[in-house]
Amino acid sequence: MPSPLFADHSADRPPERETVEALITQARRLRGGLDAVRRESTVDTDLDTDPQQRWQRALCDLAVHHLDDLGGHLDQLREGLPPEGADDRAAEAEPPAAPPEPEPPERGALLRRVGSAEWNLLTDEVSWSDELFAIFGRTPADGPLTLDELPSLVHPEDQEGLATMVTDCLVDGRPIDGEFRILRPDGSPRTVHMVGEPVLDADGSTACMWAVLRDVSELRRSQQAVRETRDSLHRERQIARTEHRLAVELQEAVLPPWRGSLRFPHGGPVALDLAGRYLPSGTRALIGGDWYDALQLPDGSTLLSVGDLTGHGVTATSGMAMVLGALRGMAVAGHRPGPLMGFLNQLLDTAAQPALGSAVCGRFDPAARTLEWAQAGHPAPLLFRGGTGRTLDPPEGVLLGATSGASYTQHTEQLEPGDLLVLHTDGLVPRRAQGADAAHEGAERLLALAPRFAATRSAQDCVRIVVEEFGTAEREDDACVLIARVGG
Repeated sequence: MPSPLFADHSADRPPERETVEALITQARRLRGGLDAVRRESTVDTDLDTDPQQRWQRALCDLAVHHLDDLGGHLDQLREGLPPEGADDRAAEAEPPAAPPEPEPPERGALLRRVGSAEWNLLTDEVSWSDELFAIFGRTPADGPLTLDELPSLVHPEDQEGLATMVTDCLVDGRPIDGEFRILRPDGSPRTVHMVGEPVLDADGSTACMWAVLRDVSELRRSQQAVRETRDSLHRERQIARTEHRLAVELQEAVLPPWRGSLRFPHGGPVALDLAGRYLPSGTRALIGGDWYDALQLPDGSTLLSVGDLTGHGVTATSGMAMVLGALRGMAVAGHRPGPLMGFLNQLLDTAAQPALGSAVCGRFDPAARTLEWAQAGHPAPLLFRGGTGRTLDPPEGVLLGATSGASYTQHTEQLEPGDLLVLHTDGLVPRRAQGADAAHEGAERLLALAPRFAATRSAQDCVRIVVEEFGTAEREDDACVLIARVGG
């Protein structure tokens, strides 16, 4: 069944010139659109470090080669058509012009990559086209190569395959369809695709062999680039999945194992009702260095802390594990929150992999109902009392790891029975805002929950409210929240 495109033409008629012109125009438009995609895919992107972009660029390059070849074939088809009749087509408008950018492939470029040859076995005559001389890096003055001389320019690893193809053609009359690599006299390698057939005499013996040879070097290089970048992308994804799994396992091993509410100190007259939650990022692919922690200390006080290290993945979670371990150890050793922050800053500043972090650390004294706390570039705790909330005035403190020898002051807050403390990291809200604006937005939304917090009976109920408010947001970063209710 004929193609619908030519359904109104007889089968033996060549395609009309206007149809071929329209196809050429479409091919050029596709070529222009593909170049636009190539430009967009490399804007503000480091191809050396992004395997996804390298793979996409390689696919674009391969598509370019195919479109260039298609354009060359259509040009060749147009050149072989008879000129349009002046009586019925001269008045027709010219086909739409190709986009001015990018320039269409140079006319005749494909033809220069295709040559022909004929080897006469009866007269030993050899005939090469000018294009074939160019493909092999020879001039007509050098003369064509016989079938016996041809392997002298073929890559050693491909000589046996070429000999097999030629022998099968000459002896068994099989068509030739295969590729081999050549090394031109100037040392440059090329890949050649050869198709050919034997020409038989009246006795059925092979009289000569003709072949069409095409230089497919650029096409094969593009295909190889696609394979390599695809494999590189696969490896990168495998590594990313492995690192993500390790980061999750490390985080689960470090963050508090308790679920639900926790009461510190055990058996004391005044206890803190505690609950915390880790909120993953919207994609769940980015495991950061956020933490929350509560620890009963030897003197009966309770350590409360939340913090966040920059970065994601194993590096961030391992750094978080180091900082949290040091914080616990120094708190158990009796260091107050202010000096403790100074030690953490020194730890990050001198670490083998320097990092920045923010943190808030508090020490609750159940006997005096006081919270002694310090912060390092972190959102201050929120205090809820009597159905309203406010942000505690933060003491001075810069980001951990930002500068050597930084000092951190501390404040003391008098608490009352029923007070609610909310400690959180700044990743609670989506990144419509950045930095201090994001932290301020998160604090304002938490303060607006004061009436709902006042109606709860436990810290765990308050955490559920926070998760309802923030848990479904498409955050670009993970977050933590720790809530402590002061007992009577």
